[in-house]
Amino acid sequence: MSSEAITRRRLRARAMPPVPEAARGQIDAFIDHLWAERGISAQTQASYRRDLEGLARWLGDAVRLDALDRARLFDYLAWRTDAGYDPRSNARLMSSLRAFYARQVRLGTMAEDPTALVQRPKARRKLPRTLAESEVEALLAAPDAESPLGLRDRAMLELMYGAGLRVSELTGLRLAEVNLRQGALRVTGKGGKDRVLPIGEEAAHWLDRYLARSRPLLAGGRVREPLFLTRRGTAVSRQLFWRGLKRIALAAGIDAARVTPHGLRHAFATHLLNHGADLRSLQMLLGHASLSTTQIYTAVAKERLQQLHARHHPRG
Repeated sequence: MSSEAITRRRLRARAMPPVPEAARGQIDAFIDHLWAERGISAQTQASYRRDLEGLARWLGDAVRLDALDRARLFDYLAWRTDAGYDPRSNARLMSSLRAFYARQVRLGTMAEDPTALVQRPKARRKLPRTLAESEVEALLAAPDAESPLGLRDRAMLELMYGAGLRVSELTGLRLAEVNLRQGALRVTGKGGKDRVLPIGEEAAHWLDRYLARSRPLLAGGRVREPLFLTRRGTAVSRQLFWRGLKRIALAAGIDAARVTPHGLRHAFATHLLNHGADLRSLQMLLGHASLSTTQIYTAVAKERLQQLHARHHPRG
């Protein structure tokens, strides 16, 4: 969150009166009910409480929470929009209010749910951050391939980007699941679902070098199941890979905050689409259960094309 946004939030908080006692009791009872019935987390409890207390402060002592009508709810939503709350925040607010007022109707304290005919604000879906192809090239070339660990890192990055793997899939790979002769590997994705993926020429080249030169040294002459090993001969963990990726990003001259393991997977998908891949094939490669999950990458690719058009077209 930017400092400007934090300042706006603080100013809004100062302008609001305290939560009326009657509303505080209703909110406490509602939160206790959710905890007992659904076992919601402390973070979710805090979100519900913050949303309901915000409405209660706005209403003040003039109107009780359980006397809210639809017209006043629309006024509150309009006030939030003018105050600078984003659609995602308003969408979460409506989820909190729907749960609260549905319970009030069930308890008989209200005859009508004021949120019943109010449409949930459409929050713009957050697009995944992705790296340009030139940035990925710089990232892949950054590890010192002359050292055993550097060669391992280069092979891991090439395979992750070349096959679009999740970090858990990459670090969970076993030696027996890779077949360089056939140019394929078997990974176990979410829900324990297996899929067979092709290994590109570049990834196969670096993986072959790692298996021939680096892995035997890291294995220390012992039989090891994991494909990628630490200097102690154990499997590379997700945390270790994450830390190594940040270090490699700095060496490549890329802002480390923009580089994550999942970001390489996003780059894989976006770059494939930019080069003409179809969504159904991309869905199979990524291991998405639903095509709708894969469709987010069409928005990323479209946004990139719009930027290129605006930058380079004479009428852009």
